[in-house]
Amino acid sequence: MTFPIAPLRIAMWSGPRNLSTAMMRSFGARADTVVSDEPFYGAYLKHTGEDQPMKEAVIASMDCDWHNVAQALSGPAPAPIWYQKHMAHHMVGPVDFADLSGFRHAFLIRAPERVIASYAAKRVTVTAADLGYARQRDWFDREAERLGQAPAVVDSADVLGDPRAVLAALCAALGIGFDPAMLHWAPGPRQSDGVWASHWYGRVLESTGFEAGEGPAPVLDAAAEKVRDACRPHYDYLAGHRLRAG
Repeated sequence: MTFPIAPLRIAMWSGPRNLSTAMMRSFGARADTVVSDEPFYGAYLKHTGEDQPMKEAVIASMDCDWHNVAQALSGPAPAPIWYQKHMAHHMVGPVDFADLSGFRHAFLIRAPERVIASYAAKRVTVTAADLGYARQRDWFDREAERLGQAPAVVDSADVLGDPRAVLAALCAALGIGFDPAMLHWAPGPRQSDGVWASHWYGRVLESTGFEAGEGPAPVLDAAAEKVRDACRPHYDYLAGHRLRAG
């Protein structure tokens, strides 16, 4: 059965290493939801030529035409809720925020020093552009202007601190009921995972729920501190609007 008329399309905008895959698992555990994993990733890699892990495999596995992807994301859905995991920094092509009308936009953030430390463990260099904070802030402002109020923002630290309460607040902000199934999921890969899962999703593939806490703050070298300082104002701005438990 398909739901061609007005399924709820949730566009969750985050950066890399940002609890985004665990959040996708959480929504994917709902019986009323299907998920999509970074649908613009192939278009981004083909457009930029950036040398990222598994680049050729990603491009070969995906539709890399920006407009085709946007049209598909706006088409019929096989479930009442369509959760789409998006990376803000991927959006460098001809598809803009205004082209994604009819979506309910939300924003997932994480303290930049933690993102940088996690991303650096997977790649040699990290730039502020790689992390997408400025694009998140821009699109947050545009959605706030459209809505007349702030859209939903959740901080990964808050999710890990109290998953049930923060997910309930997020669901309320999105206009859907909270489902306790969102707190737990089976380990292992999913058909919906991108081909890049084998490189990036190691811990999530082993997980069965949200881990408790984030541990001590990482120590950054001088170059990483400069990236953190470039991202921090955008993170602080978005964090000022984040949903609170309860």
